[in-house]
Amino acid sequence: MADGGEIGMQEAKAHALLTNEVGLHARPSVKLTQLAKRFASSIEVAIAADGPWTDAKSPVKIMRVKAAKGETLFLRANGTDAEEAIAALVDLVDRKFDEE
Repeated sequence: MADGGEIGMQEAKAHALLTNEVGLHARPSVKLTQLAKRFASSIEVAIAADGPWTDAKSPVKIMRVKAAKGETLFLRANGTDAEEAIAALVDLVDRKFDEE
């Protein structure tokens, strides 16, 4: 890491394919934001690799993303638990938000 970075800070990125029937709609959005809020890191999602990026801890903003089944959800996090946060969110998406 370049000099001047905070100790323990990390950046993590990943993407996951939305395979659940409703995509990122009401219930999945709430589950995603509730999980994101458990982490100290800032977490953002997008439906394109170059954004626009949306705060994963804001239910209202996540509902506006409107990602459909078959779309790729891009995730990025910055903070002390970024890797753990991204792994947990990818797992949630891979489990189809525990809805099927």
